[in-house]
Amino acid sequence: MNDFLPAGHPPITPRKIGVLLLNLGTPDATDYWSVRRYLKEFLSDPRVIETPRWLWWPILNGVILSFRPQKAGANYARIWDKEHDESPLRVITRSQAQKLQAAFSTDENVVVDYAMRYGNPSTRSGVERLKEAGCDRILLFPLYPQYSATTTATANDKAFDALRTLRWQPAVRTVPAYFDDPNYVAVLAQSITEGIAKLDFTPDLVITSYHGMPKSYLMRGDPYHCQCVKTTRLVREHLGWSEDKIMVTFQSRFGREEWLQPYTDETLKALPGKGVKKIAILAPAFSADCIETLEEIAITGEEEFMGAGGERYAYIPCLNDTPAGMNMIETVVRRELSGWL
Repeated sequence: MNDFLPAGHPPITPRKIGVLLLNLGTPDATDYWSVRRYLKEFLSDPRVIETPRWLWWPILNGVILSFRPQKAGANYARIWDKEHDESPLRVITRSQAQKLQAAFSTDENVVVDYAMRYGNPSTRSGVERLKEAGCDRILLFPLYPQYSATTTATANDKAFDALRTLRWQPAVRTVPAYFDDPNYVAVLAQSITEGIAKLDFTPDLVITSYHGMPKSYLMRGDPYHCQCVKTTRLVREHLGWSEDKIMVTFQSRFGREEWLQPYTDETLKALPGKGVKKIAILAPAFSADCIETLEEIAITGEEEFMGAGGERYAYIPCLNDTPAGMNMIETVVRRELSGWL
């Protein structure tokens, strides 16, 4: 192609298709300043915190960023991947990208990469890497099964911000929420079945704990709550379970505002008093294990449940980069690349 270009013309690389996996993000380390930088970027996002800036800014920069980094850093330290000296989220997401690239080994024109909405590698750097690789078409894949403005939308926003700066802008597609995709539902149900089969006890109840959000976001039209409830219902129906065998809760709330209920932590503390002494729990809204699953649910959740009189507690991991999980991701990507491949 470059043989026919006029002298001095910038070289043109062969046309390729980019797939960019987008996840939430992580601090680069567990120390105060690394966590503070991450939290400031995260909590400064108006998609995440809709409180008016004039009210939120003094709270964030005065109180939250003074004290929360120490606590969050200690929690990250409890689950930090010491082998890679990174957070599990980044390790797993990178592995997902590598395995997805391997799945497209026969499609030489497909380039897979990953990026984080907050922290590193940044979304901008991911878009730039794909553009430099010759991608004139990019599929953005926010790794959130259920749509929310606080997750899917803000991940796409960041990618669009990067695209605005490019003179030669690639064509772009975004992966829609796949909360009710039959493949996702089947793989999620399979993970529950296999997770329970590994236990030496039979759970009285299985809890699907989703990341929470202020109730006001739901009332303003965010579909996240409904999609979470539907995911669990479809999984229950796939498994052939009765309604009392599995339940939905919401985790990770902070502040005084009412969030989506029932709250995971309060549920875990109340169940033993109701005679539910053995449970298994999973977090379907997360595509990769992270601080919210490994520390908040797998560690702190167990402490809360057992401290309230529970007898057995098991955390079922996210789909992560398992063969079944990767097959589901590949299926979604190939479907969304229809017409490009």
